[in-house]
Amino acid sequence: MTNSNPTAGYHGIDIGGSKMELVAFADRDGALAEVFRERVATPGDDFAAFVQAIVDLVARGDAALGTTAPVGIGLPGVIDSASGRQLSSNVPALNGRLVAQNLQQALQRPVAIGNDCQCFALSEAQGGAADNAASMFGAILGTGAGGGYCVGGQLLRGFNGVAGEWGHWSLPATLMAQHGLADYPCPCGKAGCLERYVSGPAMRKIHAHFGGDGAEPLAIVARANMGDAVAQRTVAVHLDVLGHALAGLVLAYDPHVIVLGGGLSKLPHLYDKLPAAVKRHLFPGVHVPPILPPRFGDAGGARGAALLIRQHTKA
Repeated sequence: MTNSNPTAGYHGIDIGGSKMELVAFADRDGALAEVFRERVATPGDDFAAFVQAIVDLVARGDAALGTTAPVGIGLPGVIDSASGRQLSSNVPALNGRLVAQNLQQALQRPVAIGNDCQCFALSEAQGGAADNAASMFGAILGTGAGGGYCVGGQLLRGFNGVAGEWGHWSLPATLMAQHGLADYPCPCGKAGCLERYVSGPAMRKIHAHFGGDGAEPLAIVARANMGDAVAQRTVAVHLDVLGHALAGLVLAYDPHVIVLGGGLSKLPHLYDKLPAAVKRHLFPGVHVPPILPPRFGDAGGARGAALLIRQHTKA
């Protein structure tokens, strides 16, 4: 349907531990066109200052759009579905707070808050690497591991709003024993979570566990390509564990496309070798969907947040 209001728009805000960025988008016949962007420091320890920083950013975005636009926000962590309070955020001031309600009161407009990984997935599902796919899973491999699941370009969040939190599935004890890995504790309070074995810091930890120096993933892969035995073992184990994890995603969600995000999505060998690694953990007759790099990368967070509020207001 053609948008009858050419000045209609949405604000997308990507919140990080040190920086937060607002991007204002005009909605032109259904396509989001960026008209304003600003990044400021995140007031991580002062909730009142955090709210005021958002209010100030949105006011400047409204001025650029020429309209009072609804706001979508991508945050790390989850929201308790019963209390509505923010949990497990890397912004200490937000933990235990009713973030959405406070911002709605301060901004006097619709506000939608989503997990930052879900916003990444939504951005890649609409105009990104998985555009027009019947379904897709966006799998983040960064400082942790998370994701989002979209069907027909729409984000499915689930009963608790945590659909796509594959990073907190458990690594089987059999796979731990096969590769000689320890049962690493996770900040979520559990132990053996997949993100402790497939993320960027996990790759460094595995390298150190096997006797290496815990170098950055790019360096580990480069050393493996040059024949370093410890680096080769690290890359092989990481690839097998990640293959197991993505095989679980195929069996649980059966997405038509998997799009990788986060820092490890920049490792070229994943796109060459992951399909076979995933296949080893599937039973015969189940095929591996295309595994693709992201189109928007780190820039997709604010865009996904804007798409989230558009989906929310049009639901």
